[in-house]
Amino acid sequence: MDYRRFADTYYIRLDKGDEIISSLMDMCKREGIASAIYSGIGGCQEAQIQTFIPDAGKFETQTIGGMLELVSLTGNVISDDEGGLCHHTHAVFSYKEDGEHRLAAGHMKSITVLYTAEIELRPVVGGVIKKQFDPVTGTGFWSFSE
Repeated sequence: MDYRRFADTYYIRLDKGDEIISSLMDMCKREGIASAIYSGIGGCQEAQIQTFIPDAGKFETQTIGGMLELVSLTGNVISDDEGGLCHHTHAVFSYKEDGEHRLAAGHMKSITVLYTAEIELRPVVGGVIKKQFDPVTGTGFWSFSE
């Protein structure tokens, strides 16, 4: 992974074998970024896609692999009550299966780069977005409380 900061935005290149989400989280810790939004594209080799099942109160995970075009990556980093970082990431992948083009999309647990990923990360300026747990849905949402 390599990155540069220009003004208030980070431009990140991830390379073969890099795991996108953990790399972004590590970079945010290293740079002292408490909350941010990001987007990107790239070529990936594996993705763990999660779907939240409200009745069960948990995520189901599906792994896809092969030549995965990362058509769209969007997500955010926020802080939890203990000062740790959390991510909420969604992505869309295109790939070929049985000679047909397919799409897979959803909440991402992990994404491994095949040849490159290019990501723009914009830290929140002038404040911090935190995570607030919602016991009704079993998930967390943005909190703007100080």
